[in-house]
Amino acid sequence: MSDILINIKGIGEHSFRSGITPLEIKSEVKGIQKNAIICKINDSLVDLSSKISKDCEIQFLDAQSKDGHSVLLHSTAHLMAQAVKRLYPKTKVTIGPYLDNRFYYDFDVETPFTEEDLKEIEKEMQKISDENLDISHEVKSRKEALDFFEKISESYKVEIINDIDKDELLKVYSQGEFSDLCRGPHVPSTGDIKHFKLLSSSAAYWRGDEKNQTLQRVYGTSFQNPKDLKKYLNQLEEQKKRDHRKIGKELDLYFYDEEIGPGLPLWTPNGAVMIDELEALAKEKEDKVGYLRVKTPHLTKGLLYEKSGHLEHYISSMYPAMDVDGTDYYMKPMNCPHHHKIFANTPKSYRDLPYRLSEYGTCYRYEKSGELFGLMRVRSMQMNDAHIYCSEDQFKDEFIGVCNLYMEYFKIFGIDKYEMRLSLHDPKGLGDKFINNSELWLKTEEDVRNALKDAKLKFVESVGDAAFYGPKIDVQVWSSIGREFTLATNQVDFAVPERFDLHYTDTDGSAKTPLCIHRAPLGTHERFIGFLIEHFGGNFPLWLAPKQVIILPVSDKYNDYAEKINNHLKAEGVRSSLDDRSEKIGSKIRDAELQKINIMVIVGEKEVDSNTLTIRRRFIKEQEVLSLEQFTSSIKIEIKERRVSN
Repeated sequence: MSDILINIKGIGEHSFRSGITPLEIKSEVKGIQKNAIICKINDSLVDLSSKISKDCEIQFLDAQSKDGHSVLLHSTAHLMAQAVKRLYPKTKVTIGPYLDNRFYYDFDVETPFTEEDLKEIEKEMQKISDENLDISHEVKSRKEALDFFEKISESYKVEIINDIDKDELLKVYSQGEFSDLCRGPHVPSTGDIKHFKLLSSSAAYWRGDEKNQTLQRVYGTSFQNPKDLKKYLNQLEEQKKRDHRKIGKELDLYFYDEEIGPGLPLWTPNGAVMIDELEALAKEKEDKVGYLRVKTPHLTKGLLYEKSGHLEHYISSMYPAMDVDGTDYYMKPMNCPHHHKIFANTPKSYRDLPYRLSEYGTCYRYEKSGELFGLMRVRSMQMNDAHIYCSEDQFKDEFIGVCNLYMEYFKIFGIDKYEMRLSLHDPKGLGDKFINNSELWLKTEEDVRNALKDAKLKFVESVGDAAFYGPKIDVQVWSSIGREFTLATNQVDFAVPERFDLHYTDTDGSAKTPLCIHRAPLGTHERFIGFLIEHFGGNFPLWLAPKQVIILPVSDKYNDYAEKINNHLKAEGVRSSLDDRSEKIGSKIRDAELQKINIMVIVGEKEVDSNTLTIRRRFIKEQEVLSLEQFTSSIKIEIKERRVSN
């Protein structure tokens, strides 16, 4: 066999026989990390057991790397499925993808798993790990794969194969007696999977459709060393404490009601305060850069969505049509078609551009019931929406301006970790998932890419996640405890303005079609408030807190003085309340802390005699003694400046 030249990243070039595997290279060459579980060959992830027959570059990765960890998680999902099949042979397996730091596998089982069942499955997983079974794969033809999975009665795999593109190679991965249809890659053996934990189980629907079979979904996690596993489990415990559904109920921010329907939140007075504060912030920022505020109806004729393309590309996420006098009407899933109509309502020239329309419009999207989750996935949402109509020459500055607005918001809310994700089209989806204009896609994507580079913004690229009308920036943020959220979006639309015959008169008198930037820096109230609850653990900064100050008289004798203070603060625009119950002061303080009220004003004989206030802040041991005027002035400045902390 002829020799091939392989450049081992970080080590250098070596000559090897053709057909060598990365696993063999790892054993032969000094300096390659011993705990490597996967590799990249010319930037493509492959198994260590793959044969190499051409000159290439290879990079070995352990599970500390993002790619390596994703493979370990996926392999652990297979390990769990094997354990389930051993313990419950009649179980049918479906799919088992990896997530960020987690994995899950959906099973068709006779009875749902209990906590005790999960413990038994975990024990069996450990046994299979100790067996150190080789993980190998083979490529099968469509007929071979169908015959194989029909023979072992895995009907879900048969259905998946029938839905896969006929030209796609089908791989079957095997470890011991267990085999699974999978694209891979995977770790070399079950012995490489040592530190894992099953986290929970819940009901799920096959392919996310409630009309399909109910399945049992089991979540788990896996790491290469026990310290990382322990750290992640501790993080999960902290996340449970900060769960926005739990805190939202404790602070009485929002709730759901069966008679109204799932995914349709009802905001209480406390929650409405937060909505008003966020909307005031957005309006303030948008007013400074010339946005024009509009209002549009909650429903419209279906003809509008035919023109925009939503009925063609988005109808599965829309509520069904309502027949009104023989005409189909839809609840609006987004505001953009209405804004296009407003732009077209009056003639525009180049002098009017950029033309920025903003609206906190309520939209309605049909999320499947199995995908609803607290405030993160809802069916009714209030969106921090705007559309910027501009010329090609103006595009870069406008796009960067929106990205800079993100940066301002990150500073205000103390968001330190974020990522811009440039979502591109997939050429395979042209004409189906994406507007069929390859040339415009490539040009617009390059324009966005260059704008991000010019603004020196860090970003990653993701193929296939664009909007149907153009590329977009999805903004990922991490809360203070490391949980990732998709916060906002910034989209470029090169197609729909033309569909609506939008135009402006250029300097030479010709009619030009503007570009449209769709942007929502604060996303929706629902998702963003859900994020903020978990980010702050319910301990909101003073300006955002539904209840900012509470007056606590030491006894009933001082209620009149306390009421005077309360009335003064309210008149100054401070969200103040009075606890005049006949309770001990210690009990009042504990109740105020449970309500996560930032500032407690304690008044008793000393305060009345000196005409002062004793100020107690949450998380600060030292108390302050101030006059009412000093206190009012200081907190009004803190609120106005929207400080993250005092």
